[in-house]
Amino acid sequence: MFIVLLVLNDPELTDQLLEAWEGAGVSGVTILHSSGLGRTRRRIELRDDIPLIPSLKSLIEAEETFSRTLFSVVPDEAMVDRLTAATEQVVGDLSRPGSGVLAVIPVVRALGLEKV
Repeated sequence: MFIVLLVLNDPELTDQLLEAWEGAGVSGVTILHSSGLGRTRRRIELRDDIPLIPSLKSLIEAEETFSRTLFSVVPDEAMVDRLTAATEQVVGDLSRPGSGVLAVIPVVRALGLEKV
């Protein structure tokens, strides 16, 4: 078993990526809003000019600056390869700066997973 972990820099690609992962055979994905060191250091998501009680309009118009971190536990390297290919079909070549980061982590034991 492996955990496939993807930090997706463009949150607008989330739905398309989930469809691609499902098409590759994944039965479950956990999605987290995340922010990296670069965004934190630039203070993009932590601004001091936001009013204490923002209007609904300003919340809707605010630019989203968070990445998405997606992860799934998969049974074998064949599934890892399918997810990697599906990911690159959506985001492009992962070696390109700003596309995202994909990591594969071996799992020694996992409890609570449904058998497929």
